[in-house]
Amino acid sequence: MFTGIIEEIGLVHSLSPIPGGKKITIKADKVLDDLKVDQSVCVNGVCLTAIAVSGNSFTVEAVGETLEKSTLIDMKTSTAVNLERAMKLDDRLGGHLVQGHVNGIGIISKLTRRGDNWYMEVDLSDDLLRYVIPEGSIAIDGMSLTVAHLYRGKVGISVIPYTYKNTILSQAKVGQKCNIETDLIGKYLEKWFRFSSEQKESKPITVSWLKNQGF
Repeated sequence: MFTGIIEEIGLVHSLSPIPGGKKITIKADKVLDDLKVDQSVCVNGVCLTAIAVSGNSFTVEAVGETLEKSTLIDMKTSTAVNLERAMKLDDRLGGHLVQGHVNGIGIISKLTRRGDNWYMEVDLSDDLLRYVIPEGSIAIDGMSLTVAHLYRGKVGISVIPYTYKNTILSQAKVGQKCNIETDLIGKYLEKWFRFSSEQKESKPITVSWLKNQGF
């Protein structure tokens, strides 16, 4: 589990094929302070497991659905990536709960400067938009961001200077793909209501049923 607060920008040092995927070595600094083999690292919003840690880099593997659902499939050497170590339960939650499970890919359709801030629009498919609400949270390439506007298949986001300078947003371009993770609370609510609806259709509403639903 992560918070969506990027700790540093890493650099892809090398890529090598493995059966069904690829091995990725990333140069970093801050996240290596206490990173150990078998621990999780969020790389551009994707939760990966460190399989090796050296003095100035760490190595992860990405396979199967992880590659199919994320931009990691197109990753190249020298690519800058957002990095975050797994959160600690006794730390402040500066962003929002981010699992590192990418739900799909968005396309940056607008990125403009507004004074000291930046405004970004990302095109999303309908299956992603259904879980996004105005003033809600969304993770884009692992960054916890607040939805400012939502319309016509686009999510609009205002980005403060610090976030822009200290993440890969400073290198982003219109037309670029990005990893999207929607807020997990919305997905749980949808599951609960769908299940409740199915139960209502198959069983009569009784006092016992209401108690089981928390009423």
